[in-house]
Amino acid sequence: MRLGALEAGGTKMVCAIGNENGEILERVSIPTETPEITMPRLIAYFLDKEIEALGIGCFGPIDLNRNSDTYGYITTTPKLAWLNYDIVGAFKEALKVPVGFDTDVNGSALGEATWGITKGLENSMYITIGTGVGAGIITNGKLLHGMLHPEGGHLLLSRHPEDSFEGACPYHKNCLEGMAAGPAIEARWGMKGAQLADRKEVWELEAYYIAQALVDYIMVLSPQRIILGGGVMHQEHLIPLVREEVTRQLGGYIKTKELEDMEHYIVLPSLNDNQGIMGALKLAVDEYQLEKIG
Repeated sequence: MRLGALEAGGTKMVCAIGNENGEILERVSIPTETPEITMPRLIAYFLDKEIEALGIGCFGPIDLNRNSDTYGYITTTPKLAWLNYDIVGAFKEALKVPVGFDTDVNGSALGEATWGITKGLENSMYITIGTGVGAGIITNGKLLHGMLHPEGGHLLLSRHPEDSFEGACPYHKNCLEGMAAGPAIEARWGMKGAQLADRKEVWELEAYYIAQALVDYIMVLSPQRIILGGGVMHQEHLIPLVREEVTRQLGGYIKTKELEDMEHYIVLPSLNDNQGIMGALKLAVDEYQLEKIG
């Protein structure tokens, strides 16, 4: 099959052509501006590529309820130009092909579960920690959706006893995103994470908050493996601290073979930063098959 994939981010849109085996044949990156500027460029890219379906992993919040009048819309996004924008409808009208749609982090979770480090597992998580924090959850072999989609980056946390930082999230202050995303690191310490690489106290505190969230996810969702992606996790010394802190905070309450092997339980992405595009290819395949059956 010849498929289109779109990783729709807040700063750039990555468009690609690939196939049902997750192979990426070509790609381009287009800046995310307003829909009036960006959408014609995206459509023009895909229009002559003879694709059979398109998959989109998109920044959110988005409407994934197929029974909703606004299914396929970007909804209450802080990126105001895209507020209540019918992105799926625009592509369907222009390309006349099935369009699969999910969150960007769900796309990454799906890419890893189909071709990567969580392949073969029924229950797993992909968490991205960067400019924001998002969580993609695979449960019983399927992406988890509810009334909307998981917003795991806004899990509320207890502050470290020695941390006086208020929190950077305008909605919740002390959620995971507010305490541990890239902007929170910069706001707390006065410089970006990359400039703080040798500051042990920075990463011990970061590990404390990430681990606290992971413990909550483990207790509620019981994933068989957790992937930590995103720009913050490019600090390679962070993941061992997170593993150690998760073990400490679990306090021995849960005992499984997975938790006894933390190096293979809390892991980094395995698909060379292609997991989002590969997940979008899988969304395209699934939507094509769904419409064929329907």
